Amino acid sequence: MDKRMARLAVVGVGRIGGEVAYLAAALGLVDELVLYDRTSILLKAQVLDIRHTGLPIDIMTDTSAIWDADICVFAAGRPRTPAVKTRADLLAENLPVIRQCARLFDGFSGILVTVTNPMDVNNFLLHHLTGIPRERCIGFGGQLDSARFALALRRQNMEGPAVVLGEHGEYQVPVFSRLQKTVANERRDEITRELRGTSMEVIKGKGGTVFGPAYHIASLIRMLLADTQDTVPCSAVLDGEYGISGCSLGVPVRVGRSGIHGIVQWDLDAWEAAGMDQAGTFVRDLCRTVVP
Repeated sequence: MDKRMARLAVVGVGRIGGEVAYLAAALGLVDELVLYDRTSILLKAQVLDIRHTGLPIDIMTDTSAIWDADICVFAAGRPRTPAVKTRADLLAENLPVIRQCARLFDGFSGILVTVTNPMDVNNFLLHHLTGIPRERCIGFGGQLDSARFALALRRQNMEGPAVVLGEHGEYQVPVFSRLQKTVANERRDEITRELRGTSMEVIKGKGGTVFGPAYHIASLIRMLLADTQDTVPCSAVLDGEYGISGCSLGVPVRVGRSGIHGIVQWDLDAWEAAGMDQAGTFVRDLCRTVVP
């Protein structure tokens, strides 16, 4: 059976957006790319750089081509730098970018993957501004946080599935209850503090994270297009799941060709449930400042 043609749009083709576009082409995940950036000289350079690989992929820059994309990765806006303490601190600066770019999705029928920080708030805001159903609005961050959690666990000689829920930021919630050994709350707090600062080491060293986010975004694209129904941690607009509503937050979701096929309700222990409540309150309060 012939492989179905797939089109990926990337809005914002800087470090992460550009790398995602290249990876999607190099890995053969998609047949067509639609690239957009308000900085025209950067957009032209990224298009040429991918074309110079000789990869057999069509590249378009007409924004109307976004409407027919299967997936759009939204990576526009200012990235986190050493001067930006937390991802939430980017909200005011990136808010105009979100509002301006939302018009690009009039008539868009694909899956929107939000990367721009603060990702959870921006995923909720784009859902609100565009009217795209919550099943097709996916916030990226949980896969990357979980990979960092896995590294931290290996250093502690701990085994088991490494999953991080909650906010993609200071209120992330590593799930310890699914590990093979019991971890005391004090040790959990210590590991969580370590995870919060992991990305800053990369940012200070090279100006921004690229390889980790791009790899996991490409993996998510593969899962969506292949309709794998895998369960992965992603930010989803919640309507009562985990007792939280009015925001987008990292939870286990089953992903496939139509987006989020279901939010999986895990039994969390008291430490994790408290963390989710704190994350929900923090993100919901931020969401209320942009969606009254």
